[in-house]
Amino acid sequence: MHNLILKKHYLFLFAFLLVGASSCKKIMSLLSFQVNDSSTFTVPGTPFLTGATVNFPVVTVATTSQSTYKNNNTSADYVQDVTLDRLTLTVSNPSTQNFDFLKSISIYIATDAAGSNKVLLASLATVPTGQTSISLTPAGNKLDMYLKNSSYTLTTNAELAQTLRQNTDVRADSRFTVHAKLP
Repeated sequence: MHNLILKKHYLFLFAFLLVGASSCKKIMSLLSFQVNDSSTFTVPGTPFLTGATVNFPVVTVATTSQSTYKNNNTSADYVQDVTLDRLTLTVSNPSTQNFDFLKSISIYIATDAAGSNKVLLASLATVPTGQTSISLTPAGNKLDMYLKNSSYTLTTNAELAQTLRQNTDVRADSRFTVHAKLP
């Protein structure tokens, strides 16, 4: 009889812990979500020779973070951990262009065009040939201050593999993972 009561208590405790663990996972998933941003910029045709390091024009990105925070019942005030998951560059024009003109590329993020607080966002040390779309490696930096604003700027530093003879339009698609506290 005593064993039966003890088994019932253990069964109840196990069920309680199982429900509690499930609820914690649900709460944690509500506090983690993605912010997806996209921007386009033009890489000017350049007479620079192979091996030259060039800076592309600064791009201001109007982030979707504020609306994403609202859709997830939080605000920038409660954001506590933002990291970059993915950054993909895709040639959008001309259709015959690929990334063969790049040897390496580094993209930096800042809160403004002056870039006083810029940090490395992502890079690719060796750009593969023949590709119209490339994925950069996230730097792993904490990006809270950049995604708490309504916009941020991107600056690009690249080493050329060959001369880029024409202006080339590029789309940058980024995905950030955001962790936020409950309001």
